[in-house]
Amino acid sequence: MKKLTLLFAALLIAFAGFSQNIIQDFSTATDFFNSMDQGKFEEAHGLFDESVKTKITTDGLKQLWTALNTKLGKPKFITPVRSQEQGEYILVTVEGEFELDDQNFTLAFNKEGKMVGIFLPPKTNVQVYKSPVYADTTRYAEQEVYIETPNHQLAAIITTPKNVNSFPMVVLVHDSGPGDMDETTGPNKPFKDIAAGLAAKGIGSTRYVKRTLLYPQEFNKAFTVKEEVLDDVAAAIVKAKGVKGVNNSQLYVFGYGLGGMLTPRIATLAPELSGLILAASPARKMPDLLMEQNKYFFEQAKDTTQAMKQKFDESLTLLEGIKSLKTGSIKPDSVVAGLPASYWLDLNAYDQVAAAKKIKKQRFLVLQGAYDTQVSTIDYELWSKGLSGKKGTALKLYPDLNHLFIPQTEKGAADQYRNAGNVSETVINDIADWINQK
Repeated sequence: MKKLTLLFAALLIAFAGFSQNIIQDFSTATDFFNSMDQGKFEEAHGLFDESVKTKITTDGLKQLWTALNTKLGKPKFITPVRSQEQGEYILVTVEGEFELDDQNFTLAFNKEGKMVGIFLPPKTNVQVYKSPVYADTTRYAEQEVYIETPNHQLAAIITTPKNVNSFPMVVLVHDSGPGDMDETTGPNKPFKDIAAGLAAKGIGSTRYVKRTLLYPQEFNKAFTVKEEVLDDVAAAIVKAKGVKGVNNSQLYVFGYGLGGMLTPRIATLAPELSGLILAASPARKMPDLLMEQNKYFFEQAKDTTQAMKQKFDESLTLLEGIKSLKTGSIKPDSVVAGLPASYWLDLNAYDQVAAAKKIKKQRFLVLQGAYDTQVSTIDYELWSKGLSGKKGTALKLYPDLNHLFIPQTEKGAADQYRNAGNVSETVINDIADWINQK
């Protein structure tokens, strides 16, 4: 029977103080479901705390698994997706994809890291993640590691292709806001899709939990993208270089959204990079981009009330004010639109297209979905114009893909992210082909 692979998929952690226990809890979940799938019910039973072993018996576990196999078929993927504190327990939610249907699980852990319960929550109509058809798990391996910087540990997964002696490595860099290692949005996990797709084509990847998710308490004061993004990217690149089998002459960064916008800065921090992939990446100033987003979603809402119009006008006024912020005119820790002034000032002073034009060594690949509601083709055209004639640059516009690079039938509204889908295989192929051009 094929061994299950359990991944750190979406570490949605309610309390950062327990972040050091996450790998232990997820590792126990891995051992538990692998033992169950292999019929090693005694081993699975041994993972429970002594206080519950008389209530949760070996025979009970066997009966549970037999019933699930009968009803749902054999498991295809069983993936932990989040960990949160509830009272004196830690609850780990696990998504299960079986041959015939899906079934989620909740594993309860005590503070000592021992399992004290297993629950099967009722199914809901909410869509869940499904692995893409191009995710061939026989062709790659996953390793759970930490990306470490002073006083920080970020859970990460390194995906490496099997039976390849020297392979390229791609570091995946998040969009704005808190993000797990899969860049989970609703039931969608674009970074997980990309990692699996590239690995099946002989390309490794590194993805990690964003600092803003694990250490939110650090972002209630003045900060910039250095603390939010750049410090951890630099550490992730160092970690990626040390992976066995990596060809250090083929190191790449895949920057998504804000991550792509910052790739010229990343290139200066890591000149050893061979190339930079900008996916759905703003070419304009952030306030201008946010104005366009607000206008689009205001029109989509079709709410013509005076109250809605007033809120829309207020948002534009606020963003115009952010555009005019100047260093020295405001305290760095002053909060403007939910972020410190230091953050806006840093981005206001940054011209990403001009910075990219100055990069001499690295190649660029710019990817954009025409149905993207957050970063439009205006940005794509600005990148195209700014990087025109730059050696090694390639650009690709996908007519039917959204911000997550998932196929859409129309541009649509924000609720599209509630629908489960996968990153287009065409995008995976284009990235792999561009990397292999060297």
